[in-house]
Amino acid sequence: MEYRSLGRSGLKVPVLSFGAGTFGGSGPLFGAWGNTDVAQACRLVDICLEAGITLFDTADVYSGGASEEILRAALQGRRDRALISTKTGLPMGDGPNESGTSRLRLIRAVEDALRRLGTDYIDLLQLHAFDAATPVEEVLSTLDGLVRSGKVRYVGVSNFSGWQIMKALAAADRHGWPRYVANQVYYALVGRDYEWDLMPLGADQGLGALVWSPLGWGRLTGKIRRGSELPKGSRLHETARFGPPVDDEHLYRVVAALDRVAAETGRTVPQVALNWLIQRPTVSSVIIGARDEAQLRDNLGAIGWTLTAEQSAALDAASAVTAPYPHFPYYRQEGFARLNPPLVA
Repeated sequence: MEYRSLGRSGLKVPVLSFGAGTFGGSGPLFGAWGNTDVAQACRLVDICLEAGITLFDTADVYSGGASEEILRAALQGRRDRALISTKTGLPMGDGPNESGTSRLRLIRAVEDALRRLGTDYIDLLQLHAFDAATPVEEVLSTLDGLVRSGKVRYVGVSNFSGWQIMKALAAADRHGWPRYVANQVYYALVGRDYEWDLMPLGADQGLGALVWSPLGWGRLTGKIRRGSELPKGSRLHETARFGPPVDDEHLYRVVAALDRVAAETGRTVPQVALNWLIQRPTVSSVIIGARDEAQLRDNLGAIGWTLTAEQSAALDAASAVTAPYPHFPYYRQEGFARLNPPLVA
C-alpha cells in the first residue's frame, strides 16, 4: 500500500481508503447501497487492515448513525491501527438545530459521533455541506475549539464550491484557526468536474482530495455497456436519482475505452478506473466501498501497478468533455493557455 500526505498536512493516508456507507444500510438510498451487519463488517475491516487500508470513512447521516456504530464494533480492540473520518452537517432530524454547522450543532454532532464510534477523538472531521446560514467565523472558531480539546485532529470539507472553501481558508488564515486539509469530492472517469476549479484550488491551497464514488455511482463496474439492459442487481435501479447524472453516450464511450485498457492490462474495468484516479493530481486517497469480500478484493487489485502514459491518455481522451465557461478558453486558445496553463489536459 502506498501512503500519501493528506493535503498540506503531516497526516499520512493510504491511496485506497474504505467507505462504510453500506454498514447498517437502511432507507431508500443507504439500504440500496447495502446492509452490512457487524460480522460482515468485521471481515471487511480485517481484509482492509491486512492490505494496509487504515482510513475508514463514514458520516452521521449514513443510516441515522448506524454506520458509525457498526464501524465501532468492527474496529473494537484495534482503534489504534485505524484512522476514522466522519462527516456532519446534513439533517439528522426535523428540528431547526438538527442540520447545518452552527456552534451548537457542531459540538453536539461531534459528541454524538464520538459516542457512536466509541472513541475519544476523530482523526478527520469533514463538513458534509456548506451552511450558508452560519458565519464562517462561527464554524471555524468552533472547529478550532474541537481541535484544541483533542476531540478532532484534522478538519476538511465535502461538497463545497471553490469560493466557499476559499472564504473559509481566508478566515482561518486571518485568525490562526485550523485550515481545511481535505476535500471529499465526487470524481470519476465519467465525472471530471472536479478538475475545473476544485483541483487547481487543492493544488494551490494544500487540500488533498478524498474521492467518493470513484466508479461513477456504480456505472463503471464493467456490467453496463451499450446494447445491454441494466443488470437486475444494480443499485442504479433505486439510487440513480440520488447521484450525479451521466449521459448514456458519454458512459458508453468511457466504458469502451476501459474495456480496451482492461484487455491490454489483464485487469478488471473497476481496477483500471480506480488506477486512473490514483494517478491524478491532488488525489490523496480514493474511497472504495464494497458490499462483500469479492468486491473489496477486486478493488484492491487497483494498486501495485500503473497505467502506461498511452493508456492514461486514451482514457483521458475518451472521458474528456468541453470545459464550462470561463475555463474553455484556457484549453482552446494559445494566449489564455500561455498566461495561465491548465493543471490537467
